[in-house]
Amino acid sequence: MSVAVISLERMTSQTTIKTTGPGDRPPGAPSDARPAKGLRGHPWFTLFTVAVGVMMVALDGTIVAIANPAIQKDLSASFAEVQWITNGYFLALAVSLITAGKLGDRFGHRQTFLIGVVGFAAASGVIGLSSSIAAVVVFRVLQGLFGALLMPAALGLLRATFPAEKLNMAIGIWGMVVGASTAGGPILGGVLVEHVNWQSVFFINVPVGILAVVLGVLILLDHRAENAPRSFDILGIVLLSAAMFCLVWALIKAPEWGWGDGRTWLFIAGSVVGFALFAFWETKVKEPLIPLALFRSVPLSAGVMLMVLMAIAFMGGLFFVTFYLQNVHDMSPIDAGLHLLPLTGMMIVGSPLAGAMITKLGPRIPLAGGMAATAIAMYGMSTLDTDTGSAVMSLWFALLGLGLAPVMVGATEVIVGNAPMELSGVAGGLQQAAMQIGGSLGTAVLGAVMASKVDSDLAGNWTSAGLPPLTAAQEAQASEAVQVGVAPLAPGTPDAIAAKITDVARDTFVSGMSLASLVAAGVAVVAVFVAFLTKRGENAEAGAGAAHI
Repeated sequence: MSVAVISLERMTSQTTIKTTGPGDRPPGAPSDARPAKGLRGHPWFTLFTVAVGVMMVALDGTIVAIANPAIQKDLSASFAEVQWITNGYFLALAVSLITAGKLGDRFGHRQTFLIGVVGFAAASGVIGLSSSIAAVVVFRVLQGLFGALLMPAALGLLRATFPAEKLNMAIGIWGMVVGASTAGGPILGGVLVEHVNWQSVFFINVPVGILAVVLGVLILLDHRAENAPRSFDILGIVLLSAAMFCLVWALIKAPEWGWGDGRTWLFIAGSVVGFALFAFWETKVKEPLIPLALFRSVPLSAGVMLMVLMAIAFMGGLFFVTFYLQNVHDMSPIDAGLHLLPLTGMMIVGSPLAGAMITKLGPRIPLAGGMAATAIAMYGMSTLDTDTGSAVMSLWFALLGLGLAPVMVGATEVIVGNAPMELSGVAGGLQQAAMQIGGSLGTAVLGAVMASKVDSDLAGNWTSAGLPPLTAAQEAQASEAVQVGVAPLAPGTPDAIAAKITDVARDTFVSGMSLASLVAAGVAVVAVFVAFLTKRGENAEAGAGAAHI
């Protein structure tokens, strides 16, 4: 019988932990070693160390967006080229995460984490020194690849270091760092771009990376399962990477090509075929990249689905909020970031509290409650208009952060905790890949909803305002601008006409954002029911004897 169909219970019963590090046992020594006392292997110091590294990757997901206009101007880049600064990073990250997790399972999460940190910081420094847009894009792709090494390894280290009763709290703090870094990126990016330069957005990763490496060398202790994989499923890696690439590429290009375009569906079909071939191959290979028996765990599968749905609602909905704040309310990037502080603050406060709550109650109630709060928050965001004040916005942003915190923590623990120890890296890769795919899917699908609503309303709103009729080409150009809240003003437009066009653009944008937010709320409601399929990690006890807290 193939390894792919061995039951999770049997796989777990065979799992023991092996800890290695500089100066530890020689090869062939018994596998019942304990971490050295002091700094090395200490759970809370381990958590601090991986949090420093994870912060770089999470921060770079949003901080660079603020620098894009300055990069475009300084390097004389086209809009399409600037888009690849973000798309290249996320594409490399999404495609590589599961394979990177497998590398950690095979060679050790400590080594994988350190290599990821060094590569990520080095690529960041080179980007800051780059004088061409091509170099920026190439090294952003390398950033994504090294970030993919780092993220699953961090979760693998936490899983192996913390005993079951402390794992939720550790993941809560980990989720706090990820959430705060993601939401805080626009604020820090705005300050650096406005008061230093765009290069500083990348240079800041260098000292952070050095700190993470020093801490990692001194503190991190390698943990490996005795029956960790010893070979690589090369064909599985190729098939999965190709399928992931086709899916993410289709989602990235769909707004440009259109959902009805044959190219979009060609890549979607390619991803379906790739995933089907991958699943078939995994049942035949001796040591599969992802044992399909992993998904026989209903809680783990529900956790992956929950992460996808959460990312669709959160990242897809939040995508339009930045345009709303800057283009509808005329806020600077720094002001827009400050208006998102209630969201950031509630994630910072809520994540460790959610970890404690999940430890006491289990994940179902906190996860369902968190997605219900997210649904309510997204519904509230659908009521925002051009005159909404900061207090009302802050209320909905705070509720969104409060709802997301238990989901970020709980879904992560459900995925990682229900996987066997020897697959903790793959589980961490699944968690991160689910978030990246969900975010890409949310941005693409909700973007299509926004575009459709703007296209259907713009002509009528334009006519109702008494503005001169537009040609088909002019209407298409105007629609593209309005989809991001920008008024399509031609040079020399009289003030009175410009004011009417601006009002039409903003009202039409808000109507599109409202519909997109309602769709995101509906996705969150579906996630409430998925949350009831989760339960506490069955295999988390594997780390119980690995550390003394």
